[in-house]
Amino acid sequence: MSAIRTPYGWKTIPLRYVCELYPSVSFDGLEEEDDVTFLPMDRVKNGYFISNTDKFSKYAPSYNAFEDGDIVLAKVTPCFENGNIAIAEDLVRGKGFGSSELFVIRATGAERKFLFYYFQSSAFKQEGEASMTGAGGLKRVSPDVLRQHHVPFPSQDVQGIIANYLDRETARIDGLIAEKERMLTLLEEKRAALISRVVTRGLDPNAPPKPSGQEWLGEIPAHWLLERAKNLFAVRDERSEDGSEELLTVSHITGVTSRSEKDVYMFEADDKAGYKRCIPGDLAINTLWAWMGAMGISPLEGIVSPDYHVYTSKGQLLPAYVELLCRSRPFIAEVNRWSKGVWSSRLRLYPENFFEMRLPVPPASEQRDIVRAVEADQYKANALRDTLHRSINLAKERRAALITAAVTGQIPPGQMQN
Repeated sequence: MSAIRTPYGWKTIPLRYVCELYPSVSFDGLEEEDDVTFLPMDRVKNGYFISNTDKFSKYAPSYNAFEDGDIVLAKVTPCFENGNIAIAEDLVRGKGFGSSELFVIRATGAERKFLFYYFQSSAFKQEGEASMTGAGGLKRVSPDVLRQHHVPFPSQDVQGIIANYLDRETARIDGLIAEKERMLTLLEEKRAALISRVVTRGLDPNAPPKPSGQEWLGEIPAHWLLERAKNLFAVRDERSEDGSEELLTVSHITGVTSRSEKDVYMFEADDKAGYKRCIPGDLAINTLWAWMGAMGISPLEGIVSPDYHVYTSKGQLLPAYVELLCRSRPFIAEVNRWSKGVWSSRLRLYPENFFEMRLPVPPASEQRDIVRAVEADQYKANALRDTLHRSINLAKERRAALITAAVTGQIPPGQMQN
C-alpha cells in the first residue's frame, strides 16, 4: 500500500482494529415461514437500501448474512470497481442475507458512515483492485486487503464531521446526477415511442387506415400489406467449420454486436466449431431472451451461439426497417406472446412460432423513409445525449474525488462545517 499523507493528529491504523469482517449473525428463533431480507447483487448501490424480502425457508451457509447497520460491499468486478456498497437498514427482523460475492463489514471502533465513505475512496479501491485475482474476466478482491489495509484515522468527532459533510455533498451531487439520468430516460422513451409509432403506423398521419386483425398492431395504413413471417424470412443454418470467425452477441439493449466490444463475464466456449454463421443483414434472435427484445439485424459477419436462430430476409422487408421493428415495444410484446416455456423468465422463441407471427410490410420506399426519419430524429437527440453522459461522468468523478479528499484529511474540518 502506498503511504497516505494525513494531517497532524490523524493516525494510520490497521482496518481490522476498527471493523469486523463477516461478523456473526444468529438466525436462532426464526421459523421456516418467517420472512428475512434477501439482497440481490444489483441492489448494492452507493447508499442505504430498503429491505427487499424473499421467502425464508432455510438459511444457506453459502450465503453471507448481515444485520441492520452492517456495511455490504461487492468484491467482484465490475461491481467493486463501480463502488457498489450499501449500509443495511430497515431489514425484515433486522437480519438479511445475500450473495457470497459480498463482503460484510461491521464497524466496531469507528463511525460506521466514515468507513462507509472510506470504502468508496481511491485510497481503498486502488489497493483492492491491485489485489484482484481470478480467471474468465471475473476477478475478486482478496479478503486479505481488508485484514491488512491501514486506514487514515481521525478522532471520532472529526469522523462525524466528515460523514455529515459527505452526506450533504454527495446527496447534492447524486441529485444532479439523478436529474440528468431522468433526462436520458425521457430521451430513450421518446425514441422508443417514435419507433413504435412509425413502424406500425407510418409517417403520414392522414393515411387511410385498415384493421390489421392483429391485437399488437391495431390499425395499419390501408396500402400496407400484412404477411406471415414465414413468407418474409427463411432460416439460415450454416455452421462454422473451425469457429475462427468473429463471435457476435445478441442483447435486448444493443442488438447484434461483436462480443469483443462488450464487457461480458459469462463463460465462453473454447471450441466454437459448429456455431451458426451470420452475415450482414441477417436477423439474429437470442432464443432464450427474445421475449425481452434480444434480437436484431447483424451489421457484421461472424458467428453466434448454436442456441440462437438466424434468419435471412426474402426481400420484402429492408434490414434497417426490421431492426427498428425489433426495437419497437409492440413487436417485442408480440414476440413474448409467441414465446413458449413453463416459466415467464425462461420463454423461448422457436422458428415454428416466429414464422406464425404476422408482420406489417410497408412499400420499400416507405420503409426507407421511416428509417431516415428515425435516423434524423436520433442525430439531433444524440448531441444532447452525449452532453448528458459527459456531465454525469464529470459529476461522478467530482463525487469520487470529494470522498477521497474528505476521508484522507485533505479538507479541513472547519471548511466542512461551513
